[in-house]
This record gives sequence, C-alpha cells and structure tokens, in this order.
Amino acid sequence: MSEKWLGYRWLAHRYGIAPVQPFPVESCIGPTRKSSRLDGMVRETYTYANPPADTLATHVTFALKHEGVFLEHLSRLFEAIPRQALIDWVLDERTGQYARRAGFLYEWLTGDTLEVVPDVTAGAYIDVLDPNTYLVSQAPINNARWRVRDNLPGTRSFCPTVRRTEVVRKAEQYDIPSQIEALQAEYGVDTLRRSAVWLTLKESRASFEIEHEQDRGDRVKRFAAVMEARTGTYESPLARDALTELQREILGNVTTLTSFGVRRSPVFVGSVDRFTNVLHYVAPHWADVEGMLSGLETFETRTRGAAPIARAATVAFGFVYVHPFADGNGRLHRFLINDILRRDNAVPRPFILPVSATITSKPQALAAYDQVLEVFSKPFMQRYGSMAAFEERRKYEDGVTSDLKFAAYKDAAHAWRYPDLTAHVEYLADIVDKTIRFEMREEAALLRRWENARLAVKEVIEGPNQDIDRIIRSVRDNHGSISNKLRRDFPVLEDSGLADQIAAAIERAFGVDTLGSTGAGIGDESA
Repeated sequence: MSEKWLGYRWLAHRYGIAPVQPFPVESCIGPTRKSSRLDGMVRETYTYANPPADTLATHVTFALKHEGVFLEHLSRLFEAIPRQALIDWVLDERTGQYARRAGFLYEWLTGDTLEVVPDVTAGAYIDVLDPNTYLVSQAPINNARWRVRDNLPGTRSFCPTVRRTEVVRKAEQYDIPSQIEALQAEYGVDTLRRSAVWLTLKESRASFEIEHEQDRGDRVKRFAAVMEARTGTYESPLARDALTELQREILGNVTTLTSFGVRRSPVFVGSVDRFTNVLHYVAPHWADVEGMLSGLETFETRTRGAAPIARAATVAFGFVYVHPFADGNGRLHRFLINDILRRDNAVPRPFILPVSATITSKPQALAAYDQVLEVFSKPFMQRYGSMAAFEERRKYEDGVTSDLKFAAYKDAAHAWRYPDLTAHVEYLADIVDKTIRFEMREEAALLRRWENARLAVKEVIEGPNQDIDRIIRSVRDNHGSISNKLRRDFPVLEDSGLADQIAAAIERAFGVDTLGSTGAGIGDESA
C-alpha cells in the first residue's frame, strides 16, 4: 500500500506488537486528507510535506494526541520497547504533556518505576484520559510525580475503557425515569406497579431462555426472587461476599460445584458433547480473577455519578468477560445490569427492566446479543483458540475437575485486563430503550386488559380472582372457546348462554388479536 502508518499502527509494526482488539483509530499518510469509518473503526489519512520522524517519542506522542489511550496496545508496547528509549524521551521532555502521560502510563501499566527520572515539578496538571473522549473516574487523583490527574476508571489489574462516541453520548442522556413516568401517566401508577412482579418473572424466564434452560420452573422462580430481593441492596454488588451470596441463592442446591465463590480453576464458554468441544471463549487465569474483580469494583466506585447505562453495561459485560465463577456467571451478569440501574436511581423500586426478554424477543435480537459478546471474544479466540486444548482431567483447589489446558494466559492478560467496552454500552442503550418502549408497555397493557376481563367476567358470574383468572386463561388459550374440561371443573359453565357471555366478555376485553397469548405469567397459578 502507498500509505505510511502513524501512531499505534507504526508502533505495532516497529516493535512486533499485535493487540487482540482492533485499533479504534488507524492513522496513515496519504495523498489526500480524509476520514472514514468502517465497523466502528476510524481511518484518518493525513498529508505531510515533511513526514514525522520515525521514533518512539514521535509516534507515541502522535498516538496519545490523535488516537487516544489504547491500554492494551500500550501494555504490550511497554513490555516490548527498550526501557532506556522511554527514559531518554521523558528526560528530554520532562514537562511535555505527552511525555508525562507516557511516563505515568508506563509506571501504571507495568508496575515498574523509572527511578532515574526525577519527579516533574513544573507544569499544570493534565488528565490521563480526555473526559470529552472517554468515560472517566468521577474522583480523579492527582499524581504529583508526573503532574497528571489519574482519571482512569479502573486499576492496573482491570481497567475497561468506553469511548464517548455519538451513540454513547446519546446513551448518557437517555432519561430512564422520565420514560417510566410516561408509562405511569399512560397506564396509571397502580397498574404499572402491579405489573412489576410479572416484569421480574419475565426477566428471569428470559434469562434462562438465553441459557436454554427456560423449562426449569423452580430455578426461574428462584432467580426472580433474587432479582426482587437483592437488586440494588448491597453496599457493593461486586464485593466477594455479596457475589458469593448471590451465586448461592441463584444456583440453589442444584449444582455440580463442590464449592461456591471465586473460582480457582480454569473455565471456558462453549459446548461439549461426547465427541467434540467447541470453544467460544476462554476466561482469565484463576490466579488473576481476584485482582480483576477488584479492578471492576474500583470502576464501579470511581464512576459513581456517571451515566447509569454506561456504568451498567461496563460492569455487567466486564464481569462476564472476567467470568469469576465456575457457574452462574451469565445470570449474575444480567443481574448486574438491573442492580447498577437501581443503585443509580435510574430504575425505581420495585421495577426490574426485563432486558433478557428483549434479548430473546426474536431470533435477530438474540443473535445481536451474541454478536456484542463476540466484539471481544471473537478476535480473542481468533488469536488464542489454537492454544486451548483438552487433555487429561485434573481436580483443582476449588474442587472443580477440568481437562482444559490453555497455553497463552500471560500474553492474553493484556487483552483481558483492558477491554474496550464501547460497543457494549451502545448495545445496552438500545436494549434498555426497546425494553421500556415495548416489553414494559406490553406488560402494562396486558395487565390492564386482564383486569378489564376480570371485571367483565364478574358481571356475569361471581367467584374468587384465582378461579376467574383460570377461566380467562383457559378461554384465551382455547382461542375464545369454553373447553369441556373448564365446563367440568365449573359446572355453572354448562349453561351455554352463560358460557357464551363469558367468552364474549373476555374477547371484548382483550381483542380478537390478543387471544391465545397469556403474557408473562398473569393469571398463572404456577407463577
């Protein structure tokens, strides 16, 4: 190609670096200044009469100035470059803002102090991350050694980044409470609040459907109970005792685990049968999980006050990529979405946003969920899939037996620790909007119609709500007709005139098009 790479791409070629995640921005020199976008990546072409010198300092400066802070790349870069080259640069430009950022990031990412470089004593404090470009800590810490404001949202062990794209900015402005208030104005506070129990159950059922376990009623109700009782109640949802308690309550006693809590064994996401093992994702080494959870907990703490949807997406998807437990990670991941939204006062009690119901609402929606998970996992497995194998089974410290062997834990740690979760925030914003506008609206409308049907039936016959609901449910499931079984169970319905009146009343309440759809458990005695 005729272009000459700049910034991170030049550094990658020069020092043999290959990050797992794609470059958010690629820069090159070409005949015409232009900017283009493809699949979330930006390509910037610059024209130079005198091209920049090919030095470490020049291209790191260009990258930090024009391409942002790409933590995975920098983590790999600082392991690959001659340490003295960086020292020479920061000594030569001690008060320069990019040299100071580079020096700070080197020490922060590697844990190695450049002792020969004295502290910077002059110059205004500068941000490590541009707050206009990134989701940053709401409580930055001044680093006197480099005179930078450390506004990184996580820790060296785990620091997800979110770029404030146009879609992310819109997500930050999305007003969930106003949307719920609009539903209350439309359907009434009482109706919407009474729909909350069904919304919680709907979320639980759909969450199991994602994991192909939709028919296990006891587990569905157990998870719904956890959602109702625990959402937003812990001081820190990522504290180990809180996570372990949640795991126990969600899984119950039906589990193959011999112990609960943070795993001390390998884990992967995939499918296994007698003949083949299909790997979709390999999770971080168990020895790193505690530190990564602490980094995610730091993110949750340091970003309090930032946009709820951005925080919820980052915490939830960050958690699922860490995969800290041997079982229950998916349900906890989806629990955390509602937990963060509740604790940020975006979703008032007692509501649970049935985001899983939106995810499973149609095949395309479920495929989109898989696709957003693959934003990180797919390039990760393209790089490291061949380094995973299944060998002799062994029992690990936590009692879990596994035959997974993974040969790239050290190299893969650069990617695991510093995921770019921008696409995940964009995705969740869309899911939340659809959940409120469609799933919650549909549930409120269904509840209103059900209540109208009850009143209409009671104009014809009297009875407890449990019996009336059973009649309504049966008529709807039987497409507007009174079944023979219902007539046997309720002899009063043997009167054909009375039965016809009841069927007609139910049809009027729901409308012809809604017969045969009973919703998320309304009137269901087993719910």
